[in-house]
Amino acid sequence: MNGGSMDSVRSFNRTVTQRIGALSDEYLERDRPLGASRVLWEVGERGVDVRHLRARLDLDSGYLSRLLRRLERDGLLVVEPSVSDGRVRVARLTEAGRLERQLLDRRSEELASSLLEPLTDHQRTRLVEAMQVVERLLTAGFVEVAVEDPVTPAAQFCLRSYFAELDDRFDSGFEPALSISADADDLVEPHGLLLVARLRDEPIGCGALKLHGRAPVEIKRMWVAPSTRGLGLGRRLLTELERHARDRGACAARLETNRALTEAIALYRSAGYVEVSPFNDEPYADHWFEKVL
Repeated sequence: MNGGSMDSVRSFNRTVTQRIGALSDEYLERDRPLGASRVLWEVGERGVDVRHLRARLDLDSGYLSRLLRRLERDGLLVVEPSVSDGRVRVARLTEAGRLERQLLDRRSEELASSLLEPLTDHQRTRLVEAMQVVERLLTAGFVEVAVEDPVTPAAQFCLRSYFAELDDRFDSGFEPALSISADADDLVEPHGLLLVARLRDEPIGCGALKLHGRAPVEIKRMWVAPSTRGLGLGRRLLTELERHARDRGACAARLETNRALTEAIALYRSAGYVEVSPFNDEPYADHWFEKVL
């Protein structure tokens, strides 16, 4: 990465933090810094599991605890055991906290307006579009991809979502029992593996390999949550699967797909996969692809 790029990123960070008031200990003219106000806003009307709050904001547990204690002292929230599980701590807003959160929303609207008001219509459009691009690219950097046991709740959520989408998009629906097997036993070493992608600790995608020694691997169960499409996650999962296949000595990767999955077909072709003759009897497949690794 060249020095010019790093300088641009650092300059951008300095400009944004100053312009939105992140350097002030009284963010949005309230008696607390940005971090505490953000925690108060994230707790929301329904409350939140403290573990999920820490993962969502990617905060050190000690720092989050200090912020929560401060907000408790101010009478804005309480942290108490969950009704369903005493081991889990839940943060909930008090009535004063709900009123403060509403005030923060109004002040945030005013701040957003102050960013746009001095600009021309054309400049506003450019700024908003640029913000959307920056947010999307920064969000992509939060995504974590790792090998996961296919029986975990996160893995099962992804696989159920994958099956549900196929059932919705295929002309004849989708019945997993009729498809070529890629069960849990097929997706653990040495038979295969499953990758799960997470964004702020929430599962948002998956992809799997069935391993056959040095023979071509099979790529299976490629799915990305609709809400996170556009982050480049499908390509990232595919690249990671190929890396794992190469690391295990595979010579090539194969996959099959249905004609309804046009986005997936475009991804495979752009990633170097070549359409070949059918190499299995998958009943839901219309296209078969292969790539030398």
